[in-house]
This record gives sequence, structure tokens and C-alpha cells, in this order.
Amino acid sequence: MPPAPHSFADLGVPSDIVGVLDASGITAPFPIQAMTLPDALAGRDVCGKAPTGSGKTLAFGIGAVARLDGPPAQPRRPRVLVLTPTRELASQVAAELRVLASARRLRVAAFYGGVGYGPQRAALAKGVDVAVACPGRLADLIDQGDVRLDAIEVVVLDEADRMADMGFLPEVKRLLDRTPEGRQTLLFSATLDGDIDVLVRRYQHDPARHELEVDEEDQGTAVHLFWRVSSGDRVDQTAVVVSVAGPTVVFTRTKHGADRVARQLEQRGVRAVAIHGDRSQKQRERALDAFVRGAADALVATDVAARGIHVDGVRAVVHFDPPADPKDYVHRSGRTARAGATGVVVTLVTADKAGAVKRLQREVDQPVGSVEPDPSAIVAVLGPTPPRREAPPRSRPTGEGRSRRADGTAREGSTTARSRRSTTGAATGRPARKGAPADGTSPRGPARERRVHASAGPGTSGPSRSSGPSSAPDGLARPGRPAKPGKPGKPAKAGASALGRPAKPGKPGKPGKPGKPGKPARAGASATPGRPAKPGKPGKPGRSGTPAGPGRPGKPGKPTRTESSTGAAPTARRGGGAGSRPTSRAPGGRRPPR
Repeated sequence: MPPAPHSFADLGVPSDIVGVLDASGITAPFPIQAMTLPDALAGRDVCGKAPTGSGKTLAFGIGAVARLDGPPAQPRRPRVLVLTPTRELASQVAAELRVLASARRLRVAAFYGGVGYGPQRAALAKGVDVAVACPGRLADLIDQGDVRLDAIEVVVLDEADRMADMGFLPEVKRLLDRTPEGRQTLLFSATLDGDIDVLVRRYQHDPARHELEVDEEDQGTAVHLFWRVSSGDRVDQTAVVVSVAGPTVVFTRTKHGADRVARQLEQRGVRAVAIHGDRSQKQRERALDAFVRGAADALVATDVAARGIHVDGVRAVVHFDPPADPKDYVHRSGRTARAGATGVVVTLVTADKAGAVKRLQREVDQPVGSVEPDPSAIVAVLGPTPPRREAPPRSRPTGEGRSRRADGTAREGSTTARSRRSTTGAATGRPARKGAPADGTSPRGPARERRVHASAGPGTSGPSRSSGPSSAPDGLARPGRPAKPGKPGKPAKAGASALGRPAKPGKPGKPGKPGKPGKPARAGASATPGRPAKPGKPGKPGRSGTPAGPGRPGKPGKPTRTESSTGAAPTARRGGGAGSRPTSRAPGGRRPPR
């Protein structure tokens, strides 16, 4: 391997980008950067292989930004496209590229799922020079007409083998087919296998291949320990590793396992946060930020984070659940001993996993077998236990403090929440804040008084069932409001109450008196007594609850025909009393005409 140059300027990096790197404290290139930058700056396609943490991001980032001359990108038409397998990796790559792009005032934006489309569409509408994206979200934005790839000048495939493992290759191919034929394609990965070879042959033209074989001395010291433990002791042994080593990434097989292990570590005094695919993007970002700042000593993650976490200073990796794939073991273990640092990798081997771990050890060139847990082996590699990290305060907008959550709502205990609770404490059942009105009122009225009225039941106006006036202001009382007085009615007829509106004339009263007997029929004829009248309906009561007067008396009944002994049909009146009515049938059983 040729000796590495002393500066980026020796590699041909433009002076404005060299100045930004110097200001960031980056003065000497890493080997993978020294190998690939001359070809990338010359416009050639590059296929680079290097282990995780070797500096690939700056290798392709400098090459891509240095080629962006001329006017800024047009709306919805980025000029550089960087594809990454995970959201965390996209976010971190975008952050590093913004530093480089600041030299030329280029706009960099990240596009991935788990967050809303609105800000991403707004950024594309303004124009983005460098788009760092996950394949799925980028395909959605293309389908919705928010972005086009016909102005792409440089395409970067970062962690291409990981995208193949996650099943993204078909989508990656569709995206690359939308880019111009004359683009420059830079492909970087920790491993190159058959799937990646397909991308190289199909989308790269005479690429410059650079494979960085790192010696143990250059790679740093990564000691691999395989501890033989029982299933119930894994959490305790993990807590021991974190307390001895310091910042540690713990890998579990399942999402629920990550949450459970994080809780169990917290119960043992270890500050731990979880990150996995079921958590929202905001939750994942907060967890990663807590680990980076030192607010958490352990980051418990699934394999979603094996390629998405680029954090310096990770001193240990714990395989809580040993991986089944040797690639996953390499990618997980690569979170420590990065860029020449020293780290420890501890695999917890239970009895049911012993056979699988032995096969894994053969495939990753590690000695076969496991030993009893020994924390002193970690101290021998890393030195004395470092002091516990104290997290610096998280930067927040001025005036926000801790008053709002990510969704914009007030956080419990914040000034905004306390001020709101002080005015609505009575309505919510919470104690009012000191200084709030003593009567527990709010801008909407005396809530406690409303509750008392509602509990008293209908027809009540206060705490008791008495008919006193309500203490609530007009228009605020709830069920139990006293009845409005009835409007003064017209003079009622005899028997009607003088208070309230007079009752409407009812139908025949209830109960009605029997009708008077009809006049006697002619000699020899038998008269039929009249039917008793049906009772009339009572009048409606007034709104004040006063009784109504009696109904209007019924009309007298009509006389009916009866048969005399001589065959004549003399007419006789039936029941002439109030409420009487004619018979229902005429002689012969026929109904009378109406």
C-alpha cells in the first residue's frame, strides 16, 4: 500500500473544501480516502471496499461536492443522489455532507420514512443540491411527482451490501434506471458479494476498484469474548459489561426484546435507551441523541441499527442474542474499535445457542469455544472503568425550554401546562396552581358548580333538590335548570286555572258521565238505553305545572230507531247526556252512511 499523503490538498481536493475540513479539525485523510479521492475527483466511477468506520462517508462526500459547480439545483431536480439503507445512516450522512457543502452554499436534505411528507416536499420545491435518501421514501416522492432524477450528476450507493440484505436492490435498480446515462456512480460497502457485483456490472462504467485490507494494527484492537451464561443471567452480565466498559451498544434479536432489555437494565441502575423499527423516527432520533450526548450509557438495538449507527467512542458491543448470519456479526461488532480505537465485543452464549455460536466462530475466524464471564478481561483491554458521562444540556429553541413535546403539545410540568392547569384545575379535577382563583373558576364559568348541578339530577337548581334560584350565571347551568314560568294565558273557562296558559279544549272528558236515557218510544216499543260516553282526554297542563280545566262536554247523542211490536220503526233518542254519541250500527246490522 503506498504511503498516505499528508493532506487533502495533496489529493487534489479544492481549496474551499480543504478550508472547511481544516476548520472541523480534519487535516489528514484516511487510507480509503487517499485511495479513492483522486479517481472520484477525476470523474471516474469508483467501487470501494472498506470496513465500517474507515471513513467512507468523507471519501464519497468530498468527491461528490467537489464536482458541483455552476448554478444551484432547480426545484425538484437534485444534482447528487446518495442512497442509504437506514434512516439513521441517512441522517448522519446528511449531517456530514452539510459541513462539506457549506463551502459552496449547497443545500443538503435527507429523505426517509417515519416522518411527514410536508417538510420534505417543501425542501424539494425550493431546490436541493444533494439528496440523501432511503429507497422506499424516494420512490414514494417520485410517484407523487415531488422529485425527478433526470438532472442527477453523481449517484452514491452507501452500504450497498446492506441494502441488498434488506431487499432494497429491486427498488435501487428502478431508481438508478431513472438517472441519466452519463452520471458518475460511486459505490462503497464493507463487503462485496454477488448481488453487489450485479450493480457494478450494470450501472458502473470501467470503475476504479479499491479494496482496503486493514491489518489488526491499523484497524485498532477489537477483542472478541464469548461468555458462557444461563438465559436468566444475561441481563446481569450485560449490566456488568456496561459498568466496566462504559458506552455500550447491546444487540437483541427482536424489537420486544430490545424494549425489555432496556427496562431491565434501567432496573439495575444502567441508563439505557432502545432503538428498533417499531419506534417512530422521532423516538429513534431522541434515543440516539441521548446515547451520543452521554445521557444514556447503553443503546439497546436490533439489527436495524447495525448499519445505521455511526457513533464515535463506543467502547463495547454486547451480542445479547448472537446473530445467525456472520455478516450481521461483522456489522454489529463494527460499532466499536472504529478508526483505530480500542473496543471489546462480548457474545453471551446460552446452552441452546452453543452449537450455532461455534459455527459462527468458524465463519468469522474466531477461536471456537466459550469461557466463564470475566470482567477483568475487559479491563485488561480498555483500562480502568471511565467516569460516568454527564450529558450536556440538549439545545432547544429560545423560550421553549422543556415545555413542548415533539408533536407540539405542552409537556407535563412545563410552564405552559402549569398555566393552563391553573385555570382549568377545577374542571379537570386537578388541584389548582398557587395563585389561581380560590373558587376554582375558569374563563368558561364555575365548573365545580356545574358538576354539582348535574349530580343533583333534573329539576334541581343547586346542590339540593330545593327550588331555590341557581347560583350559576345565566346560560351556564347544566341539567337541573328551573322551569321557565308559563306565559300568562287568556281567561280560562269555568273550572280552568287562572295561572298558566289555558288548556286547549280536550276531546270528550275523562271519565264522562253516562248519557241520559232517551225519550220513551211509542207504545209497545222498547227503547234502547244510550251508551255511556267515552271519557274525554284531560287538557294539557300549563308549563308552570298547574292542572288544566276539564274538557269540553260532548255533543248529545242522536236518537236511534227501534222496532215496535207493530213493525213500525219509531225514532227514539238515546242518552242525551254529555259525552253521548249515536249508536254504531243502523237496523239490520249495516253501518249508517257518513
